[in-house]
Amino acid sequence: MSRQKNVPGAAALSATLLASPAAFAMEETIRLSSQIVDNPYGLEALWAQGDLVSRGTLSILVVMSMATWYILVSKLWEQHRMLRQAKAAATFWQADSVAEGTDSLAADSPFRFIADAGLKAAQHHEGRLIEKIDLHSWVSMSLQRAVGGIVNRLQGGLAVLATVGSTAPFVGLFGTVWGIYHALTAIGIAGQASIDKVAGPVGEALIMTAVGLAVAVPAVLGYNWLVRRNKVAIDALRGFASDLHSVLLSGMANSAPARTRQHKPASAG
Repeated sequence: MSRQKNVPGAAALSATLLASPAAFAMEETIRLSSQIVDNPYGLEALWAQGDLVSRGTLSILVVMSMATWYILVSKLWEQHRMLRQAKAAATFWQADSVAEGTDSLAADSPFRFIADAGLKAAQHHEGRLIEKIDLHSWVSMSLQRAVGGIVNRLQGGLAVLATVGSTAPFVGLFGTVWGIYHALTAIGIAGQASIDKVAGPVGEALIMTAVGLAVAVPAVLGYNWLVRRNKVAIDALRGFASDLHSVLLSGMANSAPARTRQHKPASAG
């Protein structure tokens, strides 16, 4: 009885498959596409089958990429902190004196470093050689040196980004040329030039060019972005130094008559 019940069911299933071959073919295609097919010419195969030059080229590109992202993230954080300190430096001008305003700034603020340099230059304008320079020039040079030191620190690392952005595509192209050379050499030795023998190794070698472009594009974009943000930060530093220069000179000029009266000989009156 059980066998007689199953026979009609199997017959119905066979009739369904025969009636709809397209559905059966679609189901078989889905089943095959769901299987994982290993790519014998991927990045892993490139590293495993590559020689010393290929691995060295790929390692150089990896190091370039790591350096690019490290510099990009660290410089963005540094610029963000400086721009935030530029907003906080607005409280400097609310103080009663330059010394009090300097103490109100954060200890790691570049604006405090500039204020300290200007204040020391205005208060210690002494020495036989230094006294030959007028106070205006001495304070101006001190502030310019302070701003220049901060600008040099801001621009540190940008040369690495520029170098990576300009050389990474050529490093990747070198790896591609080297890989194609070895692929064609192996094909020539084997004596087989079918499409599966040529397309695989050549496509594997082209991975180097793709990696080189993937390293170069973030470096170029990051360099241009950092240069633009640096310009904003440097303008804020120079504006602060220029205003501080005027405040220091006006303060010294206002205190000069008082010092002259204090040191005026009594017999002169």
